[in-house]
Amino acid sequence: MENYIVKLNNVSLKYKFVRNIGIKEFFFSMLPWRNNTPRVKEVIALNNVSLELKRGMNYGIIGANGAGKSTMLRLIAQIFQPDDGEVIVNTDSSSLLALGVGFAAELSGIENIYLNALLLGLRKKEVDELLPEIMAFADIGDFIYEPMKTYSSGMRSRLAFSTSINIQPELLLIDEVMGVGDENFQEKSSKRLQDLISGDRTVVLVSHSMQYIQNVCDQVIWLDKGEIRFIGEVEEGINKYIQFVRDMRKKAGVA
Repeated sequence: MENYIVKLNNVSLKYKFVRNIGIKEFFFSMLPWRNNTPRVKEVIALNNVSLELKRGMNYGIIGANGAGKSTMLRLIAQIFQPDDGEVIVNTDSSSLLALGVGFAAELSGIENIYLNALLLGLRKKEVDELLPEIMAFADIGDFIYEPMKTYSSGMRSRLAFSTSINIQPELLLIDEVMGVGDENFQEKSSKRLQDLISGDRTVVLVSHSMQYIQNVCDQVIWLDKGEIRFIGEVEEGINKYIQFVRDMRKKAGVA
């Protein structure tokens, strides 16, 4: 078995956005002397990224909003496909824990639990045994029998978290969801996640909480404008990132 669980080889991905225009702008854009602005805009989310994540280690991904953090998680989860390069995932048991990802709006909470678990390779009998614990941990009452489209974002997050941590995939991807729910749920979810991280699985998490990443991660990955600025020891990476942010604020004249 390969020592790595994830490998990215020269991976790039672009988003394309179509700029909506009104009738007046459309009319003037047809004039021959008009210098038209392209309606399709491309944004580079990741640019020629290469990395290797080892089995059993915990990685934190840091960076400013729009740096490519969530994009990287979705590539690893194979929700997105790269425009260039190669993403290799050496496990059939991975789960992405993120707001609004992985659930079908028309299905009930219980149906979504079964759907997610079966997609991860669990048998129905195994899900039957896990179901009471998942329901108890999520603690969303009778909403568990209702369609997901009726849930608040908090309830979706509670159910997503409960499902992911109880089916315990070999590779757990977490995208900034530790702040959801009331104080009691945050406390018990943080404790359960700590138990998972202490095990032999691989965890990759995106968070803006430097303290949390410093407490639970073995290595940190700093992304900036779709490129890797640092991979390695957590404290060093966080210090470099914080200094970079301070320098950028000074240049912008922000105290």
